[in-house]
Amino acid sequence: MIKINCDLCGKTTESLAKAIIEGVQLDVCSDCAKFGKVIEAVKRPSAKEQHKQYIKQQAKEEKVELLVEDYAEIIKKKRESMGLTQKDFANRINEKDVTIHKIETGSFNPPLPLAKKLERFLGIKIIEQHEEKFESSRKNKDEGFTLGDFIKLKK
Repeated sequence: MIKINCDLCGKTTESLAKAIIEGVQLDVCSDCAKFGKVIEAVKRPSAKEQHKQYIKQQAKEEKVELLVEDYAEIIKKKRESMGLTQKDFANRINEKDVTIHKIETGSFNPPLPLAKKLERFLGIKIIEQHEEKFESSRKNKDEGFTLGDFIKLKK
């Protein structure tokens, strides 16, 4: 049987009930259920179903925003084409001129909010979206046995 925690007291138990306590619906143990109105027993998925859900989550794609490799050069060229010094540029975007210098020399990667601010002000594109797909490393049973298939753990 699966052990689960009460939303109210944190107690680990095998069965929970859905209850409304102080206007909030919670999954609570039998001890905490007396503090509210019990609606129904909580139906939890079996361990096998939970594992299947976990595997599906692992195969999802994730979009990540990253700076382009030559961001420093792009920023510097655009700033110079606008006729701005590093100090003037820093004042206009409300940043320190030392920060602009470090960004343009490539010794400092700007955080995404600052990079977006630079994109908007300069009218350039220095952030790219990359999609990363995560796949389960679990192999099919048809591929044979592993040592883990023969080990029995004591609990």
